[in-house]
Amino acid sequence: MDLLGAWRAFVNVSERGSFTEGAAATRVPQSVASRRIAALEKHLGERLFDRSSRGAMLTQFGRDMLPSAKRLVRLADDMEHEAEQARLNPLRLAVPEVCAVRDLARLAAEARQNGVYLDFLAAPPAERAELVRSREVRAALVAVPPSDATWSVRLGLAGTADLPVRTVYVETLRAGRAARSSRRSRIWIQPEDDVPHIRDRLFRVRDAVGLQPAQVGVSATLTAATAEVFGFADLLLCSPGQARELGLHWRPLGEIPLVRGFDVAAAVGDDAERIRDRLWHAIARCLGAGDQDGETA
Repeated sequence: MDLLGAWRAFVNVSERGSFTEGAAATRVPQSVASRRIAALEKHLGERLFDRSSRGAMLTQFGRDMLPSAKRLVRLADDMEHEAEQARLNPLRLAVPEVCAVRDLARLAAEARQNGVYLDFLAAPPAERAELVRSREVRAALVAVPPSDATWSVRLGLAGTADLPVRTVYVETLRAGRAARSSRRSRIWIQPEDDVPHIRDRLFRVRDAVGLQPAQVGVSATLTAATAEVFGFADLLLCSPGQARELGLHWRPLGEIPLVRGFDVAAAVGDDAERIRDRLWHAIARCLGAGDQDGETA
């Protein structure tokens, strides 16, 4: 028996003095309202309406039950309203600072179509993970090794010159004897890639091919790193999408494949599952996952 539906029909019929009007107010056929009230009477063991009178006349038992029934219906209505408001509360999601405004806007719009309302907070990798742990956000797109990733974004080197080669090798930045007095080209790691599974691997390649330590460095901001690329013909470690956005020429890295890995971390597991299931493609587009364009200008 739909107990709440039966009490709602009882309240509406009693307030209007008519089974027909009460059923209409409950938005069910009169036969359904009558069956619900009859089932309720059977459940309670007493009649709520006097069937011998015209209209819907309450019995004494029905009059005694009416105040409690009204409170129950009001409480149910309040709970439904609060549930609707809770569904509309935004889910605060920490995202990489490299996500473009346009892509985040498209992600938010697609999320609303899937019943998820997002509010974004851009932050570096370590801070995103901490924001989840401290529950300052409900979820975050966290940096993880490629083997643990839900979304993967390949990285390469980008610069102002359209290089004639299809792959850039780090060892080609090693300066000869004649160039020792001049400034050597550098590779800049932006904050999003300042994580062990990217930074440390690139440092090992640097050391293995004989580059000077300063030739591969971590920049405090993407803006600062890009300024070095424009100002000194350095190279930026980045994704193909970032290179296009910055107007740089991108090539894959020769010695090792470097990949940004992302997954969802959430204070509540259901939030992480909901984001993965409903927004996989929108997040992939926002992160640049699956972008295989090897030559960007």
